[in-house]
Amino acid sequence: MAERFEHLRAALGQVQGYIYPNEIELHWGLLVVLYPYITGLVAGAFILASLAKVFRVKEVEPTYRLALLTALAFLLVAPLPLLAHLGHPERSFEIFLTPHFKSAMAMFGFVYAWYLMVVLLLEIWFEYRADLVRWSEREHGVRRILHWLLSLGSRSLAPEAVAFDKKAVHVITLVGIPSAFLLHGYVGFIFGSVKANPWWSSVLMPIVFLFSAIVSGIAMVLLLYYLTTLLRRRELDMKCLDKLASFLLYALIFSRLFMSLTIVQILIGTIGPLLLLAAGRFSSLPAELKRVSYFIAALLVQVGIFSTRWNVVIGGQLFSKSLRGLTAYKLELGGIEGLFTAIALLVLPFVILFVLLKVLPPWPEARERPELATPGSAAGEGVEAGEDAAEDAPLGA
Repeated sequence: MAERFEHLRAALGQVQGYIYPNEIELHWGLLVVLYPYITGLVAGAFILASLAKVFRVKEVEPTYRLALLTALAFLLVAPLPLLAHLGHPERSFEIFLTPHFKSAMAMFGFVYAWYLMVVLLLEIWFEYRADLVRWSEREHGVRRILHWLLSLGSRSLAPEAVAFDKKAVHVITLVGIPSAFLLHGYVGFIFGSVKANPWWSSVLMPIVFLFSAIVSGIAMVLLLYYLTTLLRRRELDMKCLDKLASFLLYALIFSRLFMSLTIVQILIGTIGPLLLLAAGRFSSLPAELKRVSYFIAALLVQVGIFSTRWNVVIGGQLFSKSLRGLTAYKLELGGIEGLFTAIALLVLPFVILFVLLKVLPPWPEARERPELATPGSAAGEGVEAGEDAAEDAPLGA
């Protein structure tokens, strides 16, 4: 009991003005900040992938498969912050057994399942099916068995089968675009529907969340494309980087993220990336400086978008409903709602993505020679030998 009173006294010491008694402690903490941030990365990465397949933007095709795998890796982690915050993850399956259709939060389980199984997994499977067959015929050991299993028994490489795969990818991407808007727009709807909080109650909240999701997703794929290409010792496609930078610049301008109230968002997360992207895109800087400016801008965008989520979730709770006072939020290091847990949840998608890149390499050279698919492959190995091996490999099963 003494510890509770001590904690209450410390919290009251940071209160400014007049607040209601139930506003001393914030109910939503860092884990709830992570949730819209991660789902925004999923939606943004998928929308970027759709540019290549639906809108035929040829310049971003080198990032198509990488964007899909990035969306899948982050989607697998997306519900974990909420499950950890609620405290009883073992009960999460009950939303499917006893659905409550009038609850936006409860319906997220169905939106998540739809997006994971019907959109992402299906599109990735149709996109990789022919390559899975070829890899299982060329490789040996565990990778051969794994790729054979992932092909799900569909072994045909006939032109009709490959053409059907491409049509299926196109149709699923068309369905996936509104699904991506639904996945992240509903998060903004949850905040915007809380009429008791003037900081959240706005019909524009879903739109703000969607635009910021596009910004963060494009920036994350740009970062990953830059780093993975360097790790593979390959030449960066400047046309692809320029197009990604253009989309990122346009999304920043039209997302209205300038209106945030914090220095981090305005200077670091918005103005800094705008200047770097504009300088790299519309100036005559050397290619190396352009690459670095795009990379730094993408990093700063991630800081800005995360601060946006922080200001919405945490900042919205700091303002008292009395409109005459402010409370405070104390971030703990340990515990389920602590900083270390949040860092672990942020690192986990990259671990999953690393495994996905090993199992389903998205690189063009992986279709020609499987041994070139790993990031540590030497730069000096040519592609011609891979093409010869591809021609000698059997085409049917």
